[in-house]
Amino acid sequence: MNSGDLTVLAVVVGVSVVLAVGLRPRGTSTLDFYLAGQRIGILTNACAICGDYFSAASFLGVAAAVYASGLDGVWYATGFAAGFVPVLLFVAAPLRRFGEFSIPDFLGRRLQSEPVRLCAVVVVELVILSYLVPQAVGSGITWQLLVGGGLGGLSPYATGVIVSTAAITAIVALGGMRGTTWTQAVQFLFLLATLLWLTAIALGSGFSYPGAVARLGEEPLRNPVQTDEGWVLRAEPNALHPDEPARFSQPGSRYGRFGQFALVVTLMLGTTGLPHVMNRFFTSPSGRAARMTTVWVLGFAGLFYALAVLLGTAARALIPGAVAGRPWLAAITVDGVLRVPEHALLVLGRLYGGSGGLGVIASGALVAVMSTIAGLLLAAAASWGHDVYERHVNPGATQRQAVLAGRVAVVVAAAASAAMALGLSPETVSSRFPSIVAQMVTWAFALAGSALTPVLLLTVWWRRTTAPAAVAGMVVGAVSSVALLAVGLAGGAQDEVARGLLVTPTLLAAPLGLLTTVVVSRLTAPPTDVDAAWIKLHGTAADRHAERLARLTIRGVAPDAAEVSR
Repeated sequence: MNSGDLTVLAVVVGVSVVLAVGLRPRGTSTLDFYLAGQRIGILTNACAICGDYFSAASFLGVAAAVYASGLDGVWYATGFAAGFVPVLLFVAAPLRRFGEFSIPDFLGRRLQSEPVRLCAVVVVELVILSYLVPQAVGSGITWQLLVGGGLGGLSPYATGVIVSTAAITAIVALGGMRGTTWTQAVQFLFLLATLLWLTAIALGSGFSYPGAVARLGEEPLRNPVQTDEGWVLRAEPNALHPDEPARFSQPGSRYGRFGQFALVVTLMLGTTGLPHVMNRFFTSPSGRAARMTTVWVLGFAGLFYALAVLLGTAARALIPGAVAGRPWLAAITVDGVLRVPEHALLVLGRLYGGSGGLGVIASGALVAVMSTIAGLLLAAAASWGHDVYERHVNPGATQRQAVLAGRVAVVVAAAASAAMALGLSPETVSSRFPSIVAQMVTWAFALAGSALTPVLLLTVWWRRTTAPAAVAGMVVGAVSSVALLAVGLAGGAQDEVARGLLVTPTLLAAPLGLLTTVVVSRLTAPPTDVDAAWIKLHGTAADRHAERLARLTIRGVAPDAAEVSR
C-alpha cells in the first residue's frame, strides 16, 4: 500500500465530510432533510444531478465498455446522455410544479391512493437496490487497484466495498439533502476536472483518437477469458457479420442492430424512472428552474461522455505497449489486454502520473461511486421515511422521529447493497459483458424504465389514469422485466432479437406496463378533482393563481394581500 496513492482520496473525502457536516440542515424538518427546503439553485442542482447520475457506470463503465468492445461501447454513452431528453421534454417541470417529496409521493397524491404510494415504494426500493450494488462493485474494483491490500483480513475488493459504503452512509445521514447536494456538486466538478486532466495529458503525449481507432480496427478484437488452463485471449464474435471477426472500429462486437436499439431505448426510458434523479427536481424552487437545470445537465452529459469514450479508446491503444518493464501491469493483463476493463482509466492515470496519477483517477472513481450512492440512499430514505413511516407506521410522528426513520433507512439500504456486492467476483463475470458495472446499472435502468416510467408519463400527461391501473402497470412492468432478465441471464436466448429482448427487456416490458395501465384505466374510475391536479401539473402561473383564489373563496376564506400578490 502506497500512502501517496491515498492522499488525494483522503483530501476529497475530507472535503465531502466537511461540506456534509457544515451544510447539514439546522432544523429537523423533513422538508429540509429530503428536499433542502426547495431552495437549490439551477447550476448547483445541475452539478448535483450530474454527481448523482455520473456513477461508476459512467466514469469507469463507459470507458471500460469502449475499451472492451470498441464502437459497441459507445452505445452506453449515447443512451446515458440521451436519457435526459425525455426528462427535459416531459417530466422535469410538471413534477416540480406538483411539488411533492418523491415519486411515490407524487403518484399517491396525484391519483389519491395509498395503495399506489405503497406499490411505488416497493418498486423504488428495488430500483435503488439494483442500482446500489454496481456502485459498491465499482468501489471494490477501484480499491483493489489503488491500495492492493485489505483491512482486518478482508480482501482488497471487500475492503473497498465496505469502506466506501460506510463513509458515504455517514455523510448522507449527517448532511441530508442540503449537505449532500453541495457534496455532490463539488464531487462532480472534481470528476469532470479529472477527465479533462487525463484527456489533456493523453492528447499532449501525441495520442490521436482517429488514428487510434483506425489502427485498432486493423486486427480482430480479442479479450481475456478464464479457462481451466488459465487466462487466454479470445476473439470476439461479430454479431452483425458472423462470418467475419469483430473489430474495434466497427459495430457488432457485442450487439447486433436490434441489440443496439434495445440498449439505447432501455437507458433512455430508464433515466425517467430513476428515483434518485427524479427526486432532485423536487428540490428546485420552480418548474422553470427544473427545466433549465435539465438543459445544463444535458450539456454536462455530452462533454462527460465524449471524454469517457476518448479515454477508453486511449487505454486500448496505449496499454499493450506499456506492459514491458512494469510487473504491476503485467499482473493484471493478458498479452497486454486488461482482465478487468474497469481498470482502464486507473491504469492510464498511473502510466501518465505515477502513484499520484493513480490516486487522482481512483479518487475520481470513488467520488463517482460515493456521489451516486448518496443520491440513492436519500431516495431510499424519502420513500421509506416519508411515504411509509410518516403515513402508515407512525402517522403521529414528530419531525425528529421522521428524519430518524429516514436515517435508519439509509443504513439498511447501504448494508443490503454492500452485502450483495460482496457476493460478486468481477473478474469471473466480466468476460460476459463489455463492462460488468455498466451492465448491472443497465439492469436497474430496465427495471425503472419498465415499472415506473410508463406509469409516471401517463400520470403526468393522461388525465384518465386511475389508481388501480397504476398499481397494475407497475406490477406488470416490474415482474415482466425481472422475469425476462432472469431468462436472458440463464442463457435462454439464442438469436439476437430474443437476446436483446431478454437482456435489455424494456422494449417488451415497458409496453406491457403501458398497455396494462391504459386498459385498466378504461375499466376503472379516475380520481376526483382531476382538474385541480391538472392545473398544478400543466397550468400557467395565472391558471394556478386563479385556482388557488377560487379554492379560498369556496372555503369562505378572504385572501389577504400577500395571497393576492402571489
